[in-house]
Amino acid sequence: MEIKTRTAPGTASAPAKTSTTRDTWLKLTRPHTLTASFVPVAIGTAFALPHGQIRLPLFVAMLLTSMLLQAATNMYNEYYDYRRGLDNAQSVGISGTLVRDGVTPQTVLTLARLTVAAAFLLGLFLCQQTSWWLLPVGLGGTAVGYLYSGGPYPLSATPFGEIFSGATMGLVIIAVAFFIQTGFVSAEAFLVAVPTAILIGAILLSNNIRDLDGDKLHGRRTLAILVGRRPATFLLAAMFATAALWVVYLWLAGVVGPWSLLALASLPLPVKAVRGFLSGGATPAELMPAMVATAQTNTLFGLLFAAGLLVQHLLAR
Repeated sequence: MEIKTRTAPGTASAPAKTSTTRDTWLKLTRPHTLTASFVPVAIGTAFALPHGQIRLPLFVAMLLTSMLLQAATNMYNEYYDYRRGLDNAQSVGISGTLVRDGVTPQTVLTLARLTVAAAFLLGLFLCQQTSWWLLPVGLGGTAVGYLYSGGPYPLSATPFGEIFSGATMGLVIIAVAFFIQTGFVSAEAFLVAVPTAILIGAILLSNNIRDLDGDKLHGRRTLAILVGRRPATFLLAAMFATAALWVVYLWLAGVVGPWSLLALASLPLPVKAVRGFLSGGATPAELMPAMVATAQTNTLFGLLFAAGLLVQHLLAR
């Protein structure tokens, strides 16, 4: 099947751009963002290592489920932002299939639903292998992914988007990844999840700082709009600092070993992000490098933190 660009009525037909459904799907997933779902699964699994042998099929299923749900969330976001007039051909940070490639909105919506269905089937496998208590947790996470941009009052347009995204993709995913390997959830698993939850919330905050002017024109009430660009940037810096200090606290409290401090090697990236927002201009294009640095912070911080947990386990054997 091919998806072709639309031609405006009354105009000559230009050579249409075409792309396969697969290529469209891959572009809509925004592959560069999927580390935000990979990192929590890696951390939760690494923290489960001291409790027994890792069940690789469950790890792979959990990883794919998380990435598919995030991909679906990206597609819903693309669809509903287009419907609400938030995206145009000059918008940055979007896949652009609707406003630049001419893909129909119904195609995007259908691909999002199929992606959720695939995640649901994998989720059923995880439930069958572990516990059916995971089903309501998974359905709740799926609902948050949809309500992030869908529904009459999208979470992304409120001051609570950072909280919901951080809690769902940080706390919940790490706890579930830990649970499917161990059969229980400990308070320590939630403590370990806190820095990741903060940094995922920071990604959304940086996105809202970047898009502040356009969001304000469309009546959105994000946290960045409520407090202003500069205070929001200082809040972003505080979130980075809290995530770093939390890792130090986990080490001092004996929850993790000293190797987890490897995560602090990512600190140059948040410094770059904050400086970029303070001095990088005001347009989305000018602020994009600062937002990219924020996303990279979550990726590098999380991977180094997971690596530290893995090294600590191997040395303790």
